[in-house]
Amino acid sequence: MTGTGASSEPDGTTRQLPVIGSHEPDRPDGPTAERPAEPPAGRASRFWSQRRVPSALTALVVLGAAGILLYDIAAVRTDRAAMSWRPRLARELATRPLDDWLVITAAAVAAAIGLWLIVLAVTPGLRDVLPMRRSTTGVRAGLDRHAAELTLRDRAMEVGGVHTVRVRVGRHRVTARAASHFRDLDEVRADLDTALREGVVQLGLARPPALTISVQRAQKG
Repeated sequence: MTGTGASSEPDGTTRQLPVIGSHEPDRPDGPTAERPAEPPAGRASRFWSQRRVPSALTALVVLGAAGILLYDIAAVRTDRAAMSWRPRLARELATRPLDDWLVITAAAVAAAIGLWLIVLAVTPGLRDVLPMRRSTTGVRAGLDRHAAELTLRDRAMEVGGVHTVRVRVGRHRVTARAASHFRDLDEVRADLDTALREGVVQLGLARPPALTISVQRAQKG
């Protein structure tokens, strides 16, 4: 809207007022107004372990071996005698056959250690932390497996007829073993199934595990 107008002078004449500015009216938000789309939530993947102990052990072994080898090389370069293990190792490698038990054992140990390090490098670890659903991008949450077991066990104990119950929560399956001291076992199993399924949903896990329930009659002590 343009800010123009007219002003009356004492002699009866009028003059145009200068333009004082212009602005566009604010458009109210409505059903048809375009709003920025919310960013999609990220994929809930497993948490990766930092592997501090294997990394520290590997670094110490490599550092120690490299230090000994560099010291021996420096000693030879300065016209000193090489360490006793070096000529012996060279002689053993040159004369010992490949089918010797010592060579086979050393190769098997080295292969096992290498395979162990590869497995640690390509697997996430932290199996006790279950990833939860991600409703906000950039925010990750995890639930301790033991805490999930305690939560589901408390819900199971609220079911009528349940005397004792053991709950184990895995990444793919929840197993509940209950003992009932009264009520029909089928009724207890049905109520327990309903309660635990609701409990699993309320945990908010990214991948809700399957549920396995077994109910037996409690032994009289």
